[in-house]
Amino acid sequence: MGIPFYAVIMAGGSGTRLWPLSRRKNPKQLLRLSGERTLYQLAIDRLDPIFAPENIIVITAGDMVSKLMEQSPNIPGQNFLVEPEGRGTAPVIGLGAFYAEHLAGGEAVIACLTADHLITDVSGFQKVLIEASEIAFTGSIVTLGIEPTFPSTGYGYIQRGRSRKTSIKSAIFDVKRFKEKPNEFAAGTMSTDGEHSWNSGMFVWSTRTVQSEFRKQIPETFAVLEELVESISSDLQGDALSRIWPTIPKDSIDYAIMENAKDVCVIPINIGWSDVGSWLSVLNTSDPDGLGNVLLGGMHHAIDTANTLVSSSKLVATIGVENLIIIDTPDVLLVCDSNRSEDVKRVVEALEDDNKLSVL
Repeated sequence: MGIPFYAVIMAGGSGTRLWPLSRRKNPKQLLRLSGERTLYQLAIDRLDPIFAPENIIVITAGDMVSKLMEQSPNIPGQNFLVEPEGRGTAPVIGLGAFYAEHLAGGEAVIACLTADHLITDVSGFQKVLIEASEIAFTGSIVTLGIEPTFPSTGYGYIQRGRSRKTSIKSAIFDVKRFKEKPNEFAAGTMSTDGEHSWNSGMFVWSTRTVQSEFRKQIPETFAVLEELVESISSDLQGDALSRIWPTIPKDSIDYAIMENAKDVCVIPINIGWSDVGSWLSVLNTSDPDGLGNVLLGGMHHAIDTANTLVSSSKLVATIGVENLIIIDTPDVLLVCDSNRSEDVKRVVEALEDDNKLSVL
């Protein structure tokens, strides 16, 4: 590939479905859910050796930037961009593309990735990133589609079109359609029909393609980003972001760009991926004991207990229960059926409505 390759890491999410361990000031990307490294650190670890630290751009919220910088001290401070407020994934990716061009001094290819996913097959992930960059260099948008392992209603899906003939070893297909989170019946069909992948939210494309699609599909956002990029390298960068960023329309990259982009392809992959989007997904991706129980912290004395996740600083004893999530923090105790763990966000919403911000 003849142009520079950059990683744009989106690290500003709140992770409300992993409450009460994930909080506004300590969201899920800062949690240690798999060993001694945080999800953010694992995301940075798996970029080596493809990306030098100076080729990694991290976009996050102001109250997290110092913690992220401490956890990845090799990444230059100028490569951390702070969102004054959340405006969705489309403006974030657009900002990352403009900034990658600024750092590269011209066109670049960017891999748009997240800071809060788990990937167990790191070498497979690295291999497909390199392959995707070769395709993106030609002007295509490359999505990484995850081979479904169960009928998930929590993920969007990508329907494949015709197979493409390319120089890469991985199979690659035109994208026929992006589909939003389905009902149970549709998820059951799409997870087994061989035509669909989960939408991982990871994209690889050139900055020229990013700007072309933004200019065509969301011109108002493109115009604001153009205004912003004029001052992005100056000492007034923070002031410019604070002043200009809130004027950008909120948009997700799927709705705003991908659904109507002219040249999108998908590489279906099986790399042990999880978005760690709920306590059930944490339970399913952790190393259980013989009865399916997972201990994230503390002690768990289990009698006739199965498929239960426990996180606590104190001893938790369970007798004759199964399929539970038990998360104990100094100020909150959460107990729920593991199959209802998606509803944790409803508790967070209710607490927000009641202005119980001290526990969020």
